[in-house]
Amino acid sequence: MSRFTTFQPRALTAGAVLAVSALALAGCTADAPVEEDGTIAVVASTIVYGDLVSTLGGDAVTVTSLIDSAAQDPHSYEASARDQLAVSEAELVIVNGGGYDPFAEALYEAAGAGAILVTAVDESGLLDDEDHADEETDDDHSTDDGHDHIEGFNEHVWYSFHAMEHIAEHITEELTSLSPDDADMFDTNLAGYLSDLADLEAQADTIAETAEGRGVAITEPVAVYLLQAVGLHNDTPSDFTEAIEEGTDVPPSALLEVLALVEDDHVALLAYNDQTSSPETERVREAAVEAGLPVVSFTETLPEGSDYVEWMTSNLDALAEALAS
Repeated sequence: MSRFTTFQPRALTAGAVLAVSALALAGCTADAPVEEDGTIAVVASTIVYGDLVSTLGGDAVTVTSLIDSAAQDPHSYEASARDQLAVSEAELVIVNGGGYDPFAEALYEAAGAGAILVTAVDESGLLDDEDHADEETDDDHSTDDGHDHIEGFNEHVWYSFHAMEHIAEHITEELTSLSPDDADMFDTNLAGYLSDLADLEAQADTIAETAEGRGVAITEPVAVYLLQAVGLHNDTPSDFTEAIEEGTDVPPSALLEVLALVEDDHVALLAYNDQTSSPETERVREAAVEAGLPVVSFTETLPEGSDYVEWMTSNLDALAEALAS
């Protein structure tokens, strides 16, 4: 995420976690969950995974999404006492991992790790342990803001339909272990979800027939998995996207290279992270608009009133329209 977002990055320190934990467990009775109703208490770091587990768990789960709005920045989100209390009482906690939502992992650790933890990055099938296992936290792109990014790995795994298949299957296994009596319902819900993902993949394949391996420019690697699914390839210099994502200075040469991509008709579209911006990304967007290049906006969390399938269908429709222009 960019350092120029509305929410300024502030990592959740160990001291802050302990303070939050103490406050949550000592007070906050007004914010405490309602009495147990026999459902599985689930906490998800973002509404993307909250929506997923709600779809899979149905009436057997009660889900709390810590980040439930596109106006909230997972990288700089400051956990509250209410968040810590929810995690401390959860039976299942779902985080993205990969340095994306360190606040949620810190809450889980502060709660004593009593719940089952699902880390989407680990279950996605996208992380090649042989290539990346030794690079976490010590690589050149890890920062001191609590973001333990993995060099060369795109942690935005929810934009990969195949990754969501694996994640959904694993969550279903965990739900079944917590409530075996609901196994048949969980399996039915999973089958329906996998069918919806198959439809999304078919829609992406249809778009790929006309994309013809064309290039794109991006401001951040948020939607790269989706862009690849429709047959596009990212031509943006990594120095630019890494600087934007880490909140460091963009090398002038990288900015000039991106501007050349969008101004000289070298790419089919600009994929813009609409949830955060900086002077550099705004300059790139303005250059694209002036050049008549389609700009497709993406977010990192679900739009209000939308579920995952509707969201991704809308993203695919926008890509198809941009490529046809």
